[in-house]
Amino acid sequence: MGRRARPRRARRPRANAPRSWSRPLKRPRLLILGGTSEASALARRLADEAGVAPILSLAGATANPAPAPIQQRIGGFGGAEGLASYLEAERIDALIDATHPFAARMSMNALAAAGATQTPLVVFSRPPWAPQEGDRWIEVATMDEAAEALGSERKTVFLTQGRMQLAAFAKAPQHRYVARAIDPPAGIDTLPQCKLILARGPFALADELKLMRDERVETLVTKNSGGSATYAKIEAARTLGVGVVMVRRPKPPEAETLHDLDDVMSWIASVL
Repeated sequence: MGRRARPRRARRPRANAPRSWSRPLKRPRLLILGGTSEASALARRLADEAGVAPILSLAGATANPAPAPIQQRIGGFGGAEGLASYLEAERIDALIDATHPFAARMSMNALAAAGATQTPLVVFSRPPWAPQEGDRWIEVATMDEAAEALGSERKTVFLTQGRMQLAAFAKAPQHRYVARAIDPPAGIDTLPQCKLILARGPFALADELKLMRDERVETLVTKNSGGSATYAKIEAARTLGVGVVMVRRPKPPEAETLHDLDDVMSWIASVL
């Protein structure tokens, strides 16, 4: 009688043989256009999310930006076309516009680049401030209008609109200015009477009250940036009866806009 054939055993894979089921899945790549406290908060939240690969992009307007807990790039893209090329080259899966509410050009570029590359886009922005009882606001559309709104009578003016567009106030040299910015502002030499304060927010109400009292501030000039990081100056002006020249926001991009960090995290989960 012939020998019974043994059942054939399955061949074991070699130790170095590739196993498709064990390859790590590609982590979705997120690009955050930052420069705001909202962008920093989102970066901190995403740093603990192992399932995504976020990148925080800063325009480079601030000389010494705060350190980020995620990958960071600094510099522009070269307009909407440059941003679109970056999204494609880096295989970005979703785009979050968390730039400053007054960074209108960057937001428009983000909208155009997202449309050209079919990249999901959401705007993460703080809601604007609204006048409260006791506020003395004059709302204007531009920084030139803000300078005109100061009037001809000499006064001490607290400038907190950032490091750009100070030259607009050179047209009103009769005033004494106190300018606060993170970095030395461009155009400050055009103001004959100006005290510069270099500081980074957030600012406490007690500190804002002391500063305005010590400097005898009569008018505050600011952009309607919204949020809580710098709202103490609005509260201080209300408490002291200081007038506020408030520059309105530019028209926002026609894109989905969220104001809450948890809502942004839910959006990310839904699109990825």
